[in-house]
Amino acid sequence: MHYDFMNYVFFCLLCKKNRRSRWRKYEAELQRCHPEALPVEFGDYHPLKPIMVTDTKTRRGTRKGSTSSSSSSSSSAPADPLSSMLDGTDPLSMFAAASTSETSALSHGGSGGVSSHAEPAERPGLKKKGKTFKNDFCFQDLGRKKRVKEEEPIGADFEPWSTKRGEILARFTTTEKLSINLFMGSDRGKAPNPGTSAVSEKVRTRLEELDDLEEGSQRELLNLSQQDYANRIEELNQSLKEAWSSDQKVKALKIVIQCSKLLSDTSVIQFYPSKFVLITDILDTFGRLVYDRIWTMCSDPRTLPDSFTAEDVNDTAKETCLNWFFKIASIRELLPRLYVEAAILKCSRFLSKSGIQETLPRLTAMIRGIGDPLVAAYARAYLCRVGMEVAPQLKESLNANFFDLLATFRQVSGDSVQRQLHLQRVEAPEYLTLYSPAINWILQCIAYRAPEQLLTEMMERCKMMVNNALLLNSIMRAFRPEFVATRATDFIGMIKDCDESGFPKHLLYGSLGRSLACADPPESERLTILNEAWKVITKVRNPQDYMNCAEIWVEFTCRHFTKREVNTVLADIIKHMTPDRAFEDAYPQLQSVIRKILTYFHDFSVLFSMERFLPFLDMFQKDSVRVEVCKSIMEVFIKHQLEVTRDPVILNAMLHICKTMHDSVNALTLEDEKRSLALLIIGFIRMVSFGRDFEQQLSFCVEARATFCNLEPVLVQLIHTVNQLAMETRRVVKGNHSRKTAAFVRACAAYCFITIPSLSSIFSRLHLYLLSGQVALANQCLSQADAFLKAAVSILPEVPRSISVEGKLRSSETFLLDFINNFLATLLVVPDHPEHGVLYLVRGLLNMVQDYTWEDNSDAKVRVYISALPLLAAMSQETYLYSIPKVDSNETLYGGDPKFLSEINKLCETLIGQILDHLKTLTRDEQSVRRQSALAFSLFGVLLAHGDLRNNKLSQLSVNLWNLSHKHGHCETRVSVRTLESIKHQAQQPDMAHLADAIQRLALQSRT
Repeated sequence: MHYDFMNYVFFCLLCKKNRRSRWRKYEAELQRCHPEALPVEFGDYHPLKPIMVTDTKTRRGTRKGSTSSSSSSSSSAPADPLSSMLDGTDPLSMFAAASTSETSALSHGGSGGVSSHAEPAERPGLKKKGKTFKNDFCFQDLGRKKRVKEEEPIGADFEPWSTKRGEILARFTTTEKLSINLFMGSDRGKAPNPGTSAVSEKVRTRLEELDDLEEGSQRELLNLSQQDYANRIEELNQSLKEAWSSDQKVKALKIVIQCSKLLSDTSVIQFYPSKFVLITDILDTFGRLVYDRIWTMCSDPRTLPDSFTAEDVNDTAKETCLNWFFKIASIRELLPRLYVEAAILKCSRFLSKSGIQETLPRLTAMIRGIGDPLVAAYARAYLCRVGMEVAPQLKESLNANFFDLLATFRQVSGDSVQRQLHLQRVEAPEYLTLYSPAINWILQCIAYRAPEQLLTEMMERCKMMVNNALLLNSIMRAFRPEFVATRATDFIGMIKDCDESGFPKHLLYGSLGRSLACADPPESERLTILNEAWKVITKVRNPQDYMNCAEIWVEFTCRHFTKREVNTVLADIIKHMTPDRAFEDAYPQLQSVIRKILTYFHDFSVLFSMERFLPFLDMFQKDSVRVEVCKSIMEVFIKHQLEVTRDPVILNAMLHICKTMHDSVNALTLEDEKRSLALLIIGFIRMVSFGRDFEQQLSFCVEARATFCNLEPVLVQLIHTVNQLAMETRRVVKGNHSRKTAAFVRACAAYCFITIPSLSSIFSRLHLYLLSGQVALANQCLSQADAFLKAAVSILPEVPRSISVEGKLRSSETFLLDFINNFLATLLVVPDHPEHGVLYLVRGLLNMVQDYTWEDNSDAKVRVYISALPLLAAMSQETYLYSIPKVDSNETLYGGDPKFLSEINKLCETLIGQILDHLKTLTRDEQSVRRQSALAFSLFGVLLAHGDLRNNKLSQLSVNLWNLSHKHGHCETRVSVRTLESIKHQAQQPDMAHLADAIQRLALQSRT
């Protein structure tokens, strides 16, 4: 048997007394291992060369307009059915007449009967055979894609309405009970009349459905909370979409009309801006549905070009669009008629190139018929919003709406408005703020890309008005900050002249401050501006109003002034917010103040020298908020503190901040939060340096250890810092320690030895014990190094068989083997303790490995034995591969003593015996044979590199291991070939000629 022969060889090896590792000439081997320099040719390709990717996009082809032969009146219809097509005739009668005239022309293209739920604006005869409105609704997404191109004239610098929506809903709230009218449709609109086929009869049926709505088929929901009201409106929005998708266009229009009527109700006036936002969402949805519907009719079978004109629209789509406008014209009440027509204003583009341009002035004039100035203001805001979406270049309509708005300002002081305010118990300043969203939006539209001269004109017009504070506020917020900043002094003068009772001046200064935070006023005026503004701000008694305004002006102060002015502002904030613990209701604003200060002050010696900065931090009494503020300070410190510091002001303040973060950690703190806090504290520790004052640095680490004892990563960093301190001491003294420096490095070792056991991570302890032992050895602290290494060996049994890595359980064997290999490499330079015998650390490590409970079917223990053989071979050399200056290794202590070499040989024999015994057991299955092959090849490599193969028995063992590794074909052929080539190369060396005989016996076996 093959194994009997191996046992015989092994017995012979045990009986040989003079066997030893081969002698090594490390320098000669190193020279031979130097790679040969070869010229490298660089082609066009390089892995780091940037790759240019060209994205080629093609555009769809465009087409001209439809050649449909519908009635000539339809194809040539202008966009404005209400102003240019009436000709003294009622639009609904004209609509019916046009329908009758076209019946014969279109009767051959469609079916006779149509449900009364069909789209009220669509002519039944215009339906294509086999298609329904419900199916056409699926093409809405196609219509949305075309809207993008049309909105391009408005650039990214224009703040859209969507960004203001949330702010308005959050700002204008109420606790009053609200009411809402919901229509209750009659049965007449739910089923078609099968006996009627004439188009005029269908039109009459649909008009009756709308009349039914307007004549009282509705119910009123009372006593709704604000949230209930919003939910009801959202239900209506969903009902609109469902009605449309289910081909009930009449019902959809009913919902829109009913919702528009709600905008005439100002019974809870404080909630009106939010109501406007909710209702106009429904109007926007309706306008989008109508536009998409008509667009898809134009896009069948080919899509319209991006910049289509009315000539590109087919007659079917034009008829549908006209009918929608006629139907809206039949709404008797002004407000719903105005809003619904504005909602579908974009559809005028299907009818005439100038339709929008002609319709906007007419709708603007219609708003003059609205009596309530607040309702009229928001109607103008909606019209301006629609106008900016469909025709932003038409500034005349925007200006007309603004001038009309100014003309209605005198109504604010009228009897009707005052009676309404008295009944609802609303003060005049609060009422005026209700206009802000509408006026701000109108002015934003007017000021968009407007010349600077327009601001001057607006200011002059504002001066001529009474109660102009609201308008002045909107002007400062609408125009570009650069324009406002250059006229900051003029605006301050106008603010002084405003009536305090009409609109609070601190709000005006707040708007001015927002502009000055973005643009710089003339340098000579900055201090005057700050003084004038703060005179008013500091007199504000309401803490919330004060904080809202002060927060804005903090940025202006930080931007243009020194710590003295900022400290004064902080002192004033503390004075206002401390009484009655008002700061508890202003944490967001106070946090904003901190962020703005940190944005402009990156020199923390200046920042912490402000007398009021730390007292300002003390106002953050809520733990979660306090920690967030501390984290923001630490993030800025780590980002901008480029040099290490020893400034006591900075250190004391940062220690206080870091301690606040550390003390927030408890048993419920998430691991991610702990990790985040630890990284910030570690960043601070790394920036602390006392230069050559190493003792002060060690004292700082001692204090930090006591302060941050609950965050393990911070303790690990402190251990690394102290070890680095010991090595820096060694560098300064160039390895020649005096009594004082020797005592200091021993103190560093003691710090680490005390701190490491407090860590919970077993591998952190192992690696730090080994690292600290290496540092102690480098500093000639032999007893301390010995203690570290013994401690590492003693805790090896505590290593669990599996550990958590990134939230997943993984086997710990790989990590443990890496550590043991590193540990073995260190043991080469560690001298034996005179009281513990030869190789006591090596033996202790191997004993621990022997007793450790490894995983089933694991080869880890044998791999440790194989890794220990190179260490023992290196220890038997006369000169070691590496050593530590001023530290005598075993090569010096034993000087090649035969007894020492004998101990090494015995240990090698024991290890090889253990390895061979393990190889015998790996024959059960295919997987075991594969493991046997890998281990045999590893042992062969060790014997080849470190064994003296001139010994015939050892040479025969290596050949047997080679054959065993290749016996079942599991050894990788490429590796085997390269190994043989390496052996042949070594055999060419004068002192390695004996390998030539071994090569002849090493054969490659093909896989079977």
